[in-house]
Amino acid sequence: MADRISDPTGAPDPAGPTRAPESAEAPPPGPAPEPEPTSSGPLKSSVGMHGITESARYSLAEMGPGRTLRTLSTLNHTDGFDCPSCAWGDPSPEHRKTAEFCENGVKAVAWEATRKRVDAAFFAEHSLAELRTRDGHWLEAQGRLAQPMHLAPGATHYTPITWEEALTRTADRLRGLTDPDRAVFYTSGRTSNEAAFLYQLLARRLGTNNLPDCSNMCHESSGAALAETIGLGKGVISYEDITEHADLIIIVGQNPGTCHPRMLTALEDAKRRGARIIAANPLPEAGFGRYHNPQTVRGLAGPGTLLADRYLPVRVNGDLALFAGLNRALLDREDARPGTVLDHDFIDRYCDGFDAAAAAWRKLDRSRIEAMSGLSRRLIEACADDVLAAGSVIVCWAMGLTQHRNAVPTIREIVDFLLLRGNIGRPGAGPAPIRGHSNVQGDRTMGIWEKMPDAFLDRLRDEFGFEPPREPGVDTVDAIRAMRDGAVDVFVGLGGNFAQATPDTDVTEAALARCGLTVHIATKLNRSHVCPGTESLLLPCLGRTERDIQAGGEQFVTVEDTMAMVHASHGRLRPGSPHLRSEIAIIADLGHALFGDGLGWQAMRDDYAVIRRHIEHVVPGFHAYEQRVRQPGGFMLPRAPRDSRTFPTATGRARFTVNPPTAAEAPPGHLLLTTVRSHDQFNTTVYGLDDRYRGIKGGRRVVFLNRDDLRDLHLHDGDLVDLVSVNADGERRAPGFRAVRYPVPRGCAAGYFPETNVLVALDSTAETSNTPASKSIVIRVEPATAPATGAPA
Repeated sequence: MADRISDPTGAPDPAGPTRAPESAEAPPPGPAPEPEPTSSGPLKSSVGMHGITESARYSLAEMGPGRTLRTLSTLNHTDGFDCPSCAWGDPSPEHRKTAEFCENGVKAVAWEATRKRVDAAFFAEHSLAELRTRDGHWLEAQGRLAQPMHLAPGATHYTPITWEEALTRTADRLRGLTDPDRAVFYTSGRTSNEAAFLYQLLARRLGTNNLPDCSNMCHESSGAALAETIGLGKGVISYEDITEHADLIIIVGQNPGTCHPRMLTALEDAKRRGARIIAANPLPEAGFGRYHNPQTVRGLAGPGTLLADRYLPVRVNGDLALFAGLNRALLDREDARPGTVLDHDFIDRYCDGFDAAAAAWRKLDRSRIEAMSGLSRRLIEACADDVLAAGSVIVCWAMGLTQHRNAVPTIREIVDFLLLRGNIGRPGAGPAPIRGHSNVQGDRTMGIWEKMPDAFLDRLRDEFGFEPPREPGVDTVDAIRAMRDGAVDVFVGLGGNFAQATPDTDVTEAALARCGLTVHIATKLNRSHVCPGTESLLLPCLGRTERDIQAGGEQFVTVEDTMAMVHASHGRLRPGSPHLRSEIAIIADLGHALFGDGLGWQAMRDDYAVIRRHIEHVVPGFHAYEQRVRQPGGFMLPRAPRDSRTFPTATGRARFTVNPPTAAEAPPGHLLLTTVRSHDQFNTTVYGLDDRYRGIKGGRRVVFLNRDDLRDLHLHDGDLVDLVSVNADGERRAPGFRAVRYPVPRGCAAGYFPETNVLVALDSTAETSNTPASKSIVIRVEPATAPATGAPA
């Protein structure tokens, strides 16, 4: 049995994990009862044999043995398809294993390649009102969308529609807008480079920069901070920087065991080479403990590899204070031994702003640093010892850093930390924002951004012969505000699950309902599809796993991973329905219906190499695109700070910044809630109701609480409670959560999203980036006012 962190809070459920129903059944009247989750305490180890058996169970149930073999044998291989889950990079082709995937990657593939279908008969049986009573897990478990569907104004059911009629309806509505900015084009990070480029082309040809995407809700803060300080809004490391060169890897605000499981193998390689790892996180995640690599004898039959050498139980939103404290510690040691700690040659040659930053660090109140970070000075000084012993340092982070009010200053402070010892522009060193969805970074590279610079728009104009709009469009939060205020007539979603991914769930669903037309290009039914505008269309598309054959022959697409590697992805399965079209075909057909063929929509639909030739001319770094992407493993995009220690900032230098430490605070009787994923989940997609690594079985409406906070609130482990967020515009309530005693810092709490998104106020966002502040929500925990109802989420 796997080790667990001490102080377990319950017994495992002997019934075992829950499987999604194989067929659609009419739901009961009203919301389904919420299962009562049980807890057995968090694990201290990850993967191992249980990861293998769980992967096999899920994939065989959804795909069957034949499809399982066909998909997993080519997943993440150079002649196969890229995992539709996270954006973690791949080893070089010669170092890839036969099974180059993780448990959650298997589930993402099986979720897409399931044998279940949602067709006209399903929608005839289930009214919109009935579907709204179901949660997102049930909706997505029903299977793949099999044909275009239409919800007419005032209708109670979706009904079939032809592709031609669906595209004509959409084109007519877009063409009839009084202002192009009354349309919003949202994008998911799963979209390929080619589809993303075509999508932004369509929006800009229409005349709008309203191109919100999931980056606005995850790493927008990273991009803002990095662009300001090093001149590039993405990370600068490679896969080999971790496995072969880094001496110290700091993982902060990231849970690799659940969110990027293949990263564990890279970390194990680094550890066995001699690197040290520091993990800073409010929750002691299993991925920081012993990694039982399922592809090694040591992993399956031996002790595994202990990944984190040092664990810092940082307070929720204490990360800015942590790095400010580290920077002060390094500066103090430099003052004590001048010339032995900081890289003055690097600072003098490549940086500006050091003197102002150093003056601010010298004024820091150490007691305030301890209070805000939740860490003792002794722990912070011990981390500084690790830093001094390391030649090259990488700092990895994810949404645990980016979704706070002070997210941008926090990431700027991490850049300061790296600059102090020259840890940018050399092997094994640099900032590493670990992206979530598989091509979310590529979408931005392709122009999916509401504020693309004039240089990009100029090249787009020169390539296609029209003048793109220059006025910035709306990001995700501002798109919700615009829909809420009646300023949007048409919402088009290219993948994703807008209603569940976004904050302030009730406001977002009401905002979607105010649109005249909502159009969703999607693979599976989800919660957004049952929150329609006056009229709605569901347009089913091919998945990453499926063969894409167009008039020009069999096609492939490309993606960019978190290490800026661009590589090809070839689907291998027969499409799940004859009515499916590729995302590219849908966009091109809509462009043709809107504008005729002046831009060559038909040629781009027929042969994706035509799109790649356009990308070569518009997007820097894509010269000889077709030739280079056909090489095994693809190619790496240029990144000036990494490649030549060139920093294209406002001053032409890497910039130290002054970031006064701040931290979110909860008043007496309140707690600071952070949102997290379960292990059986990817983004808004919930594969099952268990969270094996945290010891949760049979439900998701749980809130993790420190035992002393439970006592002070006169609550007990297992009590049913309501969560009430306190915001400037009032309170929001999420009812019917089970309190679970858990080793979180005092004064902090954690709960799963999207169930807790209802608590995030639309106006609670990060400074500069406007990213929802979903990781620091002030809440009250109250005894439940009514039994749990399983409110849809």
